[in-house]
Amino acid sequence: MKRLISLTAFAIACFAFTAATVKIKGSDTLLPLAQKWAETFMKTKSGTSINVTGGGSGVGIAALIDGTTDIATASRKIKMDEKLKLQEAGKTYKEIVVAMDALSVIVNPKNTVSKLTREQLEGIFTGKYTNWKQVGGADLKIVAYSRESSSGTFEFFKEKVMSKKNFASSCLMMPATGAVVQSVSQTKGAIGYVGFAYTNSKVKDISVSYDQGKTFIAPSLQTAINKTYPIVRPLYFYYLTKVETQVKPFINFVLSAEGQKIVTAVGYVPLQK
Repeated sequence: MKRLISLTAFAIACFAFTAATVKIKGSDTLLPLAQKWAETFMKTKSGTSINVTGGGSGVGIAALIDGTTDIATASRKIKMDEKLKLQEAGKTYKEIVVAMDALSVIVNPKNTVSKLTREQLEGIFTGKYTNWKQVGGADLKIVAYSRESSSGTFEFFKEKVMSKKNFASSCLMMPATGAVVQSVSQTKGAIGYVGFAYTNSKVKDISVSYDQGKTFIAPSLQTAINKTYPIVRPLYFYYLTKVETQVKPFINFVLSAEGQKIVTAVGYVPLQK
């Protein structure tokens, strides 16, 4: 009898998941991957509806705090002030690493520069360098594009590449990752940074050195997995514990072998077992 009740409860829980719309909001970096996960999962779970939107990591976590999303996607860890807001609201949450991402520095294909040190990148985005000839390129004005401050990619780049220094006021802040790619592709002197999965033939990846120019490594799936590429970061899901029953089947799928195959197929770095 107890087994029957247990199985019935499980069936009800599964039905509750499939009958509801799960809302996912946040990181633009994670957007293509989360959309592919959702699309594949919905094909296998009849009646399931998963709605995925971007806007930035900060936007996703803000939505988690105010209760307008079930899962917040983020390309950075949750901040202390965000934790405090959840705590003040009496909400407990869980953090799951769902994939890894190589962060690519991109320039226009017409740019002759193909490699930069971390120090040179810092100089470009802080405004120390304003012309490509200062870093081995042509006599051409540098036009730096960045994500907005609500972006987890912005936070990560500032911390890991710029040693927490501030961006120059001349940096053009873009509302979405796709806008960075488009702008760099259309501007000869442009430089920007995006998740590796967003790169295409209209922009050029830069090889990066974190040992002051001794070794330059280009971003790729292989160099991210073997950890030779220096700008790699975890990607996160955050959700409230009260909706765990509702979101757990989808998260289990994301972390499964099938879900991690999708990670590779879309251009991200799978979790290493």
